[in-house]
Amino acid sequence: MAEGPAPDLVGTVRRIDALLDRIGLHRGDVLRVEGEGGLSYASGVSVEEIEKLLRGEPLDGTGSGSGTGTGADSVEARHRRVVERILFLRATRLRTADSGIRRPHSLAEIATAVGTSAQWLDKMIKTGKVPNLDHAAGIAAFFGERIEFLVAEPAEALDRVLQQIHKDLLERTVERQDQDLQRLRNGVPAGGVDPELGVVAFAARALVDVPDDTAQPLIALIESVARRSREERARETRAALEPGVGHNGVG
Repeated sequence: MAEGPAPDLVGTVRRIDALLDRIGLHRGDVLRVEGEGGLSYASGVSVEEIEKLLRGEPLDGTGSGSGTGTGADSVEARHRRVVERILFLRATRLRTADSGIRRPHSLAEIATAVGTSAQWLDKMIKTGKVPNLDHAAGIAAFFGERIEFLVAEPAEALDRVLQQIHKDLLERTVERQDQDLQRLRNGVPAGGVDPELGVVAFAARALVDVPDDTAQPLIALIESVARRSREERARETRAALEPGVGHNGVG
């Protein structure tokens, strides 16, 4: 796998937090680690590794289940990751039987969809033999995922999920911004509209065709300035309400 710049997971989470603040959501609403639909479920990375990555800590490369972390990525480690991610998909993407009970897909069901045999899949799991690209892509697609889900290193897999969350939040912020502007055009009193009309959303929309490596620093800067402005106003408000502050000329 070609090496590239390490994903800035902490920076992406900061940008997500800024957008959550703008649209009034809590971090737990979109950055839940465990459970169906959580970060682990979406990335295939273990809960323990995700918690370390979100703290900005390096992985030790010895854990099983989702990869080897940073450092040398041996062929054996990559093969083990693919098999483990396939097992992860089978354990988490359950089917609902006619009785209403959810259970894993059988090897025969997966094999039929992929164009191989249940015996081959069973041997692959037991021996760690990695399927070829066509079969790997077919297995991932059976579970509604792309082949990147099976092969990405933990930080890369988590970054893919976080980037999608960030993109979705940007779209929600822009949508909210458009709704506020439309309400203003329709004559809604200013008190019925968000008093801050989403400068970050405007920036994101204006920079939509700009490459990410250029747009993201600009958006982050605008977010930082807007956040500092809000914090300064909040401090001024608190100071005005503190006991001992003179009112009506009384000091």
